[in-house]
Amino acid sequence: MAMTPPKSYPYPEADLKPTVDYLIAAQRENGEIPWFEGGHTDPWNHTEAAMGLSIAGEFAAAERAYDWLVNEQLEDGSWWASYINGEPSNITRRETNYVAYIATGVWHHFLITRNRDFLDRLFPAVDAAIEFVISMQSEHGEVAWACDTLGAPMDDALVTGSSSVYKSLECALHLARTVGVLRPKWRIARQKLGTALRHRPERFDRNWESKSRYAMDWFYPVLAGVFQSEQGLERINARWDEFVEEGLGCRCENHQPWVTVAESCELTMALLSVGETGRAHTLFDALWQWRDDAGVFWTGYQFVEKVLWPLEQPTWTSGAVMLAADALSHHTPACRLFTEVDQSTAGVADQLRLGT
Repeated sequence: MAMTPPKSYPYPEADLKPTVDYLIAAQRENGEIPWFEGGHTDPWNHTEAAMGLSIAGEFAAAERAYDWLVNEQLEDGSWWASYINGEPSNITRRETNYVAYIATGVWHHFLITRNRDFLDRLFPAVDAAIEFVISMQSEHGEVAWACDTLGAPMDDALVTGSSSVYKSLECALHLARTVGVLRPKWRIARQKLGTALRHRPERFDRNWESKSRYAMDWFYPVLAGVFQSEQGLERINARWDEFVEEGLGCRCENHQPWVTVAESCELTMALLSVGETGRAHTLFDALWQWRDDAGVFWTGYQFVEKVLWPLEQPTWTSGAVMLAADALSHHTPACRLFTEVDQSTAGVADQLRLGT
């Protein structure tokens, strides 16, 4: 498919106000942002929602969300898989992409606010989290998807999860450079992970059925910068018809008649990263129909049964909507976080210069 020309896309502030209000109302006093009222919280989706608050200019609320992560962080730098009302609800594992994502969120918030006090306060938590994550990397480059209760790596890796880690390592290197420290191990870990994702597919989905049926396995390596430019566009085009339902959104799984708002928003940003601005606009514009009467987004739509499903409104869906809207409209200084990879500020230049 040919690249489509860009068009002006103003930030839809009034239309997004119900989304922002929903995020604010969902946040608990301790800063925790659960999936929805009565639901659990996990560190990755909590961070996704926090980024939505930053985009909206709700800086105090966003910083409370990051402070919650600091307060819940374990001694080894990780977090449990889920929490309910501030207490761990799943202590069977700690997922590496969940742990790493604090780096993406903190860098995103700093790009918008330039709040150095916030950065200095949060960097130790990022430092510990990334050290934990790279300890789960094998000699082949992939990062174990999780560790068990005792800290032993679980013997397999996920394309989507590893791609998210790859992006978080980029952001962590930005953060390290900004606070004036060198983390050459992080650079090496990112390089090895990128090589595994591009050239060693056998290192992923070794012990279970392939996850390639999921849209995120298709586009997330593009969104995270593993595949860029022509390679990224080729990857998007190769399976476009498998996942995208014109006028509805992006399927979550290729064999299920179900489009989801969050995946569609992430695909929107992946499209922007490879220059497909027109397709990104068209995809995102289709999502406004999946809101309730108050303007809050549902999870998705089952287009055979013609029903909203499930009848849930996750905070991470709202966060993804905010990220996509920002990427399209260039509303904040963080708008290009998921659409460009800035190697010059990923710590690479300084560390190569120093020979580390």
